[in-house]
Amino acid sequence: MTSPDERPWPQTAEVLMRSRFEAFRDGDAAWLLASWHRSTRPRTLDLSDNPRWRGLQILDTVAGGPDDDRGIVEFRATYLVDRGGVEIMQERSEFVREGGRWYYLREV
Repeated sequence: MTSPDERPWPQTAEVLMRSRFEAFRDGDAAWLLASWHRSTRPRTLDLSDNPRWRGLQILDTVAGGPDDDRGIVEFRATYLVDRGGVEIMQERSEFVREGGRWYYLREV
């Protein structure tokens, strides 16, 4: 895994959401914590029970572009379950840009 300091920082909220999905899929807690806004970031992140993430579909974006300071990304993520099926998680997430960097803020 690439350290958060070596990784290019996403220029939009949607690209950050995609990178966070990849981090969940790959078990990259360092990137998840680095890209989480300090006001809502947990101290630690235990991914030991992380499901096997399969795919990501972006359903909607509101703002979140290179010239915005806030944005919303609604997504649907699929993951495999032990019994061989696929489950779906759908969330609408808020992102904020500070110091030129986008951060995940919270589920809305």
